[in-house]
Amino acid sequence: MATTDLTTLLTNIRSCEICIDELPEGPRPVVQVGSKAAITIIGQAPGRRVHESGVPWDDPSGDRLRSWLDISSEQFYDPDVLAIVPMGFCFPGTGKSGDNPPRPECAPAWHDQLLQQLPSQRLDILIGSYAQRRYVPDRAKTLTETVARWREYLPTQVVLPHPSPRNNIWLKKNPWFEQEAIPAIREIVQSHLQD
Repeated sequence: MATTDLTTLLTNIRSCEICIDELPEGPRPVVQVGSKAAITIIGQAPGRRVHESGVPWDDPSGDRLRSWLDISSEQFYDPDVLAIVPMGFCFPGTGKSGDNPPRPECAPAWHDQLLQQLPSQRLDILIGSYAQRRYVPDRAKTLTETVARWREYLPTQVVLPHPSPRNNIWLKKNPWFEQEAIPAIREIVQSHLQD
């Protein structure tokens, strides 16, 4: 199979309609990738607010994520610093208890091609159970157990819970995460930003 250049690949993703009939708000793929990005964020899928703005992590979850990583908006939105590759590129709609899961078609269709365009020596930040299921083969049975083993995945992977305000209860039940994991994760992120 011929390698597609990054510009063409991103154009193809942004015009993707693989699951158009399954998206209640219609397709609007949200992705950010530059060929020099030293950090890749693999999260779930855009929420309604991001669907409307077209800007990844343009919501309270993104504010918390940038705080956790101690990264400025300028760095976060620079595709040659940080790639944003969600498990599902489009807003999947709202379910009974929040947004629906990411569409299962996106990652198999696009991830391998995108990740091949990035430096091999990069930091992958895997947010939530969908990304961890795909990219952490030796993960624990639950997200909490996987995140509790965060040290085991360094220095190439960081595992995080979703930074959504819906996870405030999880954060209160697991104070070790912000007390122990976040300071170490910030150091790893900063080391990749300085390379």
